[in-house]
Amino acid sequence: MPDPLTIASGVCAAGALVSSWQLHRRAVRAETEIAVLQAELAAERHAASHDPLTGLPNRRAFHRLAAALLTRADSRPLIAVVLDLDDFKQINDRYGHAAGDQVLINVAQRLSTFAGDDPVARLGGDEFAGLLTAPDIERRWLEHATRRLQNLLAAPIPLHRASVRVTASVGLAPVSCPTQLSDALDRADAAMYRAKSIDSSHPRRLLDSAGTGER
Repeated sequence: MPDPLTIASGVCAAGALVSSWQLHRRAVRAETEIAVLQAELAAERHAASHDPLTGLPNRRAFHRLAAALLTRADSRPLIAVVLDLDDFKQINDRYGHAAGDQVLINVAQRLSTFAGDDPVARLGGDEFAGLLTAPDIERRWLEHATRRLQNLLAAPIPLHRASVRVTASVGLAPVSCPTQLSDALDRADAAMYRAKSIDSSHPRRLLDSAGTGER
């Protein structure tokens, strides 16, 4: 006949094993729920600080990132840049809004490539901004940087049935401290509008892959 103590000991051991397994399942479930909540929170934070179309930081996030960059200890010159696509409405009118969205995504990617590790953002519509590290703030460098950025943005952008070229009006302004950021962006914005006003006096075309275009 089995020893009652042996049976009781076996029952206790089995019960402890079941309890341990249940606790492990609860711990795994809790860890999974925490991971899901953390992912959802991270997604919400990203959505609140980034443009949903291009993935670039939005205006508020850009000011935060730019202010942090301006507090660096290395004190390298920084340039605020604002750009606006020329005649962007033609793309939406001629090719549709999906094509316009694709152009904005491409412009965002090219601006990010140009800026490297420096912050860039979509301010809204077809207007973008950045804070660029510069070797100096001489006029010659600013003009050279403007041309390089314009040429990069003017490369053909492939669409579903065609490719288009867009031009951009660009404004740059030096900035040296966090308190001057808004002023520098305003000056860059004013320079961009001056460039757009000058360019509007010259014919511009939106070219498709066949080389045809319209004013």
